[in-house]
Amino acid sequence: MSSPIPFDARPLTEPVDRAAVSQFARSLRESGRVPSGFSGATIVVVVIAFFFFVMFGGVVVGVFTAVFSALASSEPGGIATLLPMVLPLVFIGVVAVAIVFTSVLGQRKRRERWYRLDRFARANGMTFEPQHAAPPLPGMIFSIGDSRVATDLVRGHRPRFVEFANYRYVTGSGKNRTTHNWGYVAVKLDVPLPHMVLDAKGNNAVFGSNLPAAFKSSQRLSLEGDFDRYFSLYCPEGYERDALYLFTPDIMARFIDNAAALDVEIVDDWLFLYAKRPLSTLDPATWAWLFSAVGALLDKFAQWARWRDDRLRADAATRAAAASGYAATGSDSGAHSLTTAADSVPFAVPHQVLTPPPPGVAPEGRRLRRRTSLAWVLIVGVLVFWFVMNVLGGGLSNGLFR
Repeated sequence: MSSPIPFDARPLTEPVDRAAVSQFARSLRESGRVPSGFSGATIVVVVIAFFFFVMFGGVVVGVFTAVFSALASSEPGGIATLLPMVLPLVFIGVVAVAIVFTSVLGQRKRRERWYRLDRFARANGMTFEPQHAAPPLPGMIFSIGDSRVATDLVRGHRPRFVEFANYRYVTGSGKNRTTHNWGYVAVKLDVPLPHMVLDAKGNNAVFGSNLPAAFKSSQRLSLEGDFDRYFSLYCPEGYERDALYLFTPDIMARFIDNAAALDVEIVDDWLFLYAKRPLSTLDPATWAWLFSAVGALLDKFAQWARWRDDRLRADAATRAAAASGYAATGSDSGAHSLTTAADSVPFAVPHQVLTPPPPGVAPEGRRLRRRTSLAWVLIVGVLVFWFVMNVLGGGLSNGLFR
């Protein structure tokens, strides 16, 4: 059994030194771990000042000249007549100050969050990275949209690589541009496994799964016990026995007890846990839950490391025969009929002594087959119905009653 993941949540909540936070943020910029140059608050201030100078410079000078003239004169009601001009400028100034204050406060909170997460990672034998653009991970959420970036990455390297992070990407353009936010946990496995998805039923949306990809129903596999109440399992067709080998009753129980609120994807030699909310946070309860979930799964991955794809066995036998100077003939039913290249004397090699399949997955098991999401089908159906009723229907009505 692997050693438990340590857990010390004190750095997430204990008081911090402002000077230390500033020094840490400075070190991040100097090391190139975050973009250097003008800060967000500085840019906002410069933009607002330029806007005021260009758009309202002359107006402001004129208004305040009139105000001082009214104050210098003794005419009654002079200042009251200038209020309609002064009040809009005061309102714009208040809005500008609020924008600058909000930007500065947001930047300060971000620096403090980075500092706390870094200390939390160090206290638990891990490392922290503030952001990573377009992480090269094979999970389904990492190949969609643009402006992809992972943030607040907390990484562990023992007993195996684990990464906790938040992630966002953008789809669409113009008014339809949408930012999608996720939290994920990435766990490195020992060997590549068939592509499988456990769609948690507890976090599904109105139109079904909240995952950004939908899979053909023919790949849906029902497992024993209460597992189907919590997850919908998808595996490539023909890999049902492999799924039963990987998801034994004790492993299913651990997923139900610890990860029922998370969607799970196994792809290549990675396991991903997904949530439609940040997972790398300053909330100790969230971290305690994540550490518990990952820790419950880690010691079961040794069984998965022994899995081999029998579909690769014939390829391995062919390569072994070619390397030893033999030509393979016949089929793979019980024994392989091999003939030596020198004297062409046939002999049988028992199946069990053949070279075992190498770690890997045959092409048909590497990716699930996808289908169009039900939500998109409904949206397209509504648009077609509207087009028929309002465009074609209107034209037909005009033609009939003309």
